[in-house]
Amino acid sequence: MTDSEFHIDQRRMRRHFDQSASEYDGVAVVQREVGRRLFERLDLIRLTPQRVLDLGCGTGLLSEQLGKRFRDAELVSLDISAAMLRQARRRKGWFRSQRFVCADAQRLPLASASVDMIFSNLTFQWCNDLEAAFKECRRVLRPGGVLLYSTLGPDTLHELRKSWRAADEYNHVNAFYDMHDIGDTMVRAGLAEPVMDVERLTVTYPTVAKLMEDLKKLGARNATAGRPRGLMGKQRLNAMMQAYESFRRDGVLPATYEVVYGHAWGGTNKPTQRDGATPVSLDALRRKIRS
Repeated sequence: MTDSEFHIDQRRMRRHFDQSASEYDGVAVVQREVGRRLFERLDLIRLTPQRVLDLGCGTGLLSEQLGKRFRDAELVSLDISAAMLRQARRRKGWFRSQRFVCADAQRLPLASASVDMIFSNLTFQWCNDLEAAFKECRRVLRPGGVLLYSTLGPDTLHELRKSWRAADEYNHVNAFYDMHDIGDTMVRAGLAEPVMDVERLTVTYPTVAKLMEDLKKLGARNATAGRPRGLMGKQRLNAMMQAYESFRRDGVLPATYEVVYGHAWGGTNKPTQRDGATPVSLDALRRKIRS
């Protein structure tokens, strides 16, 4: 992030995910749904990868599904959290060869031109330097290799952000990259023919306390430079919760997620897509899949 207030303390973020690893799968509803929708997009790409990188694999749910789809491929399951990787190791292996790597997406410890497919679900929003992360993806992709990813856009958790503003002047919610900025960054990083689209998902909660509990269990806690220091005062917390009540509809409170999907190619010799299609929106992708 360019704004120092929203710079993410990577060590603090890693610690949050380490602490949440054992509870993550029980609350990762949005992450599973977005991963499922991202996985659907594989149907549009004609590619049989020899090596797949699950970038930001978390507890390994999508690594397991990738293994079922590409049974003869080698897999690198990579995450910044060692505790998440320990959870991933417990899943049944489907790849003929699988490695678990604890590393930062902005500094991949992989050889150049060594990967055919990078699959990344809701990881790039945790990168301070998105261009560095995309350049690393470009570097490790072989010619004709593909990057498929999802990330979060700036409308994500806007209800929570606005409610905290009514309580204090600190930063409580991460800043997220705009879809157009993400596209420009992909081009600067050297990724070819980027395609992107966006959708919004709304999850409802009975109370703000339940939303905050789930975010904590996900490890999605405030690790930005502009976060408040010290203990949270009860008065500020109550002010935020009262402000959030203005969003209540039909007895529940909404939490919005703006989800950005994208894919791009690592170089020349791009494999053809099925029927020559170029997806431009989620609806178009789904119509193509059904046809």
